[in-house]
Amino acid sequence: MEMNDYSKEDIIQALIHVGITENDSIFIHSNIGFFGRLKDGTDKNSFYQIFKEAIFNVIGEGGTLVVPVFTYSYCWNKIFNKEETPGICGIFSEMIRLDSESLRSDDANFSIATIGKHAKYFTQNSPENSFATDSFWGRFLKCDGKFCNFNFDSGSTFIHYVERLLHVPYRYDKKFTGRSVCDEKETEGAFYHFVYDLEKPENSPYFEQFDRWVKEMGIARTADMGKGQIVAISARDTLEVIKQEIQKDPAFLIMGSRIDQ
Repeated sequence: MEMNDYSKEDIIQALIHVGITENDSIFIHSNIGFFGRLKDGTDKNSFYQIFKEAIFNVIGEGGTLVVPVFTYSYCWNKIFNKEETPGICGIFSEMIRLDSESLRSDDANFSIATIGKHAKYFTQNSPENSFATDSFWGRFLKCDGKFCNFNFDSGSTFIHYVERLLHVPYRYDKKFTGRSVCDEKETEGAFYHFVYDLEKPENSPYFEQFDRWVKEMGIARTADMGKGQIVAISARDTLEVIKQEIQKDPAFLIMGSRIDQ
């Protein structure tokens, strides 16, 4: 009796089905446990190696794999240690962070870990504003990156970059200060997060409408795999959809039907 829900070949075929191709830069929000039992996946290390090999089998040596290893260290008044502070974005992201081939950015709130052709470009010289035009998100957009989420919807942290680019009225730049340890040097620093007023819950994120729209229009592509699903959409398509829809409905990405100006 078959005891596995999916295999390495299933990962490869699912990635191809959602439009991932050779030389792509892909960003992955993930919860790989939801896929179920992976053939030959006996522990977290074997799971990780199978996924990593499958991904690079598709994107090749010219591709780049990026994952969030966000810590919100300055937001939470904690020291950010680039080498040691774990992210809060799941086991797959942590395994990338710990991979000897990966590079990590020095953003004390929204660091990313990456392997591949554009790894240095994506991680070097993080600006103080995590959602500035020259932040990782802006660089990812310039490289025509794609979001390829494992058991998440088609939303992504990139949406906050788009909101800032469009000057939405319900978010604003907020400065957080703290201490960082990078390359064995401890320094004081500041990073800006594009936040909403917590006393206005109507302005909290609501990406479900975006997710439904891009799937209905075929802009986001999905593939069932094991007990879960992979969904992919390009950064450029994400930007264009939001630019278009937010003109029709300023509350397109938030909980409330009204925005306090």
